[in-house]
Amino acid sequence: MPEPSAAALPSLPPLLSRVDAVIVDLDGTMVDTMGDFNEAINRMLRELALPSIDGQHIEHMVGKGSEHLLRSVLKHVLTLDGRALDAMDIEAIYPSAWASYQRHYLAINGQFSAVYAGVEEGLQVLQSRGLRLVCLTNKPTSFALPLLKAKGLGGYFEMVFGGDAFERKKPDPLPLIKTCEALGTARARTLMVGDSSNDAQAARAAGCPVVLVTYGYNHGQPVRGVDADRFVDSLKQLR
Repeated sequence: MPEPSAAALPSLPPLLSRVDAVIVDLDGTMVDTMGDFNEAINRMLRELALPSIDGQHIEHMVGKGSEHLLRSVLKHVLTLDGRALDAMDIEAIYPSAWASYQRHYLAINGQFSAVYAGVEEGLQVLQSRGLRLVCLTNKPTSFALPLLKAKGLGGYFEMVFGGDAFERKKPDPLPLIKTCEALGTARARTLMVGDSSNDAQAARAAGCPVVLVTYGYNHGQPVRGVDADRFVDSLKQLR
């Protein structure tokens, strides 16, 4: 898909002037959490006596919620382990894997991650414009809240919705629709800021404008090929 020309994209100041609130993604948008994923997942795999997985593979699996991530990891490592794999193999192991992963992730949450440069400055700019801020992530709420607090970002958001807050996760539009309802804002005046096609697809289907950062995960694919209103290299560019 060809990259949209700069002239075809609205500039950020006019775009921000047309919105009342901003929904911000977490992993890959505000915080680089790949180190946390790598550590927790490999601790889990060691506990289950399964082969390890490297960060490059994990990065391509992140973005559709922890349940999808864990099933993708299990499929990958069980294949490496030489097992004749079917869905029943994964589902048989999944409950113990999920319990182990939750325990390890909560134990290390935030220790192997870092806030991207420009994130706080960008959030401060949005606040200074009087925009209401909500964090919406596919990460479980029990993981997201302590991470935001540990990284000093929790105070910027009046609400935080994790992947377990609604019946479905991004790229389904339901989380954005429900978040706009919770804010009491019109979808067309509520901006989504994320890092992947999940965020963009959800925003488009919900009728929200969307800006994507260029440094996130996006399943290992170039983010500039995604249909979005604007791309930024840093949240500081949200001016």
